[in-house]
Amino acid sequence: MRLLELILPLLSLLDVRGHIPRFDDFRPAPAASVPVGVVRALSAAIAVFAALALALWGLVWLAIALL
Repeated sequence: MRLLELILPLLSLLDVRGHIPRFDDFRPAPAASVPVGVVRALSAAIAVFAALALALWGLVWLAIALL
């Protein structure tokens, strides 16, 4: 048996066969704005990461200078 002969009854049960979507079927959803709390948390995490990176760079620079 061919694979298509096995799949067609399943597709007809699911009412998929013959459905051609049109543009009217998929209306664009309104763009959701990002909550302010998420932006603040992300900016705080970036600031902490930058501070830790600079502190580590300073410690390595100091260790190299002292050698």
